[in-house]
Order: sequence, then structure tokens, then C-alpha cells
Amino acid sequence: MKNIPRIFIGDDIKSGMIIPVARDIAHYLTHVMRTHNTIVFGGGHEYNATLDDAGKNIIVGENTGRIDPTGDITLYFAPIKRTDDLINMVTQMGVKKIVPVITEHTTATHINWERMKKIAIEAAEQSNRNSVPEIVAPVKFADIDLSGIAFADERAAHGASRDATTKIKSILIGPEGGFSDTEFATLDDAGAIGISLGQTILRAELAAAIAISRINK
Repeated sequence: MKNIPRIFIGDDIKSGMIIPVARDIAHYLTHVMRTHNTIVFGGGHEYNATLDDAGKNIIVGENTGRIDPTGDITLYFAPIKRTDDLINMVTQMGVKKIVPVITEHTTATHINWERMKKIAIEAAEQSNRNSVPEIVAPVKFADIDLSGIAFADERAAHGASRDATTKIKSILIGPEGGFSDTEFATLDDAGAIGISLGQTILRAELAAAIAISRINK
């Protein structure tokens, strides 16, 4: 069965809507995928849709009824050089919200966040989720509520695991240079939950993916 292309069209969509479509999307459907049929999604919902004959509007059809596989995890992370790879990975893993955090050792401060949002949209389209994760403006480490948050802790015993009864909704990944001593003390004082990601040192984008998979168990 031929795959039907999926397009993020915005969070506020309903059956029967006629939505003007960008020229690049019309070109993608008609010249790349060679079809006028598509699936549009946003806000947790998914609809069958068609591109009109003029190639200017998408006509939203019936809701497919498919449940959104997006989870309820918020990822806090210090921006890194490969932030684009991190955004791609965690979007595919179903993260609901992404919060960049400026820590003492954060060095990648000039990130094009509009580009990151486009990467999140593309990853959502490809990964079959019905929503795009929200990417908020960067915040300072000192402004985060750390109570109950899990964080990748290189000090943790290798293989250490969280209490299975603890329901974690947020995960914090530090910068490439790690958390500072002051930040570790702040995390400990706040009751944040340190988790080990294994015996090797991981790139931040891989650490985020592994941490998400662990707290999603």
C-alpha cells in the first residue's frame, strides 16, 4: 500500500475547512509524491484531506480517529552544537514539550530556533504523531522547578535505576561540559532524581533519547 504523505497544517483544524496551501507543499504533493491525497494533522488530531485541482487549497475531510501516540514528557536540555539532531530524535520519541535551558557550561547559545521548529515539524510528519512538540524560549537553570525532575547524572552508579513507583514527567539533560558543582548541589537540594545512562560518556542528543526511553518504561 502506497504511503499517504502527512502534513502539519496547524493546531486548530476541523473537518470541512478549506486551507490555503503553500506553493512548496503543493509542489511536494503533486510533483514529488504524485498525489492530491494527503493526511493533515495538528493539535493531537489527524484528518484525511485532498489538494484541490488548482493546487491552492487543502480540503480537510473526516477525522481518521487514530489516537495520537505523543507522550506527556517535557524535555529540558542545554543547547548543544547538534541541537538539530536532538530535536529530531526527541520529536520522533513523542516528547510533548521542549525547553532549552541555559546552564553555567552551556556554550551553544546562538541557535536558530525557527529552524528547530521546522525540524520538529518534519520529524512529526515522518514519525506518525498527530502533534508537533512545543519549543519554548530558552530559560535559565535557576528558573526551573527542579522538584521531581529526572536528570542525567554522571555521578550515579552505573546501571542505577529510578524507583518504579515514581511517575516522571520531566527530564533534564546537561550541556556537553556537564553540570557545574553548584548546579549539582541545586539539583540534589531540590530532590531531583539522578539517573545513570550507562558506563560510557554519551553525546547529549543520544543521552536525551536514552533518558526518555528509560522514564517512559
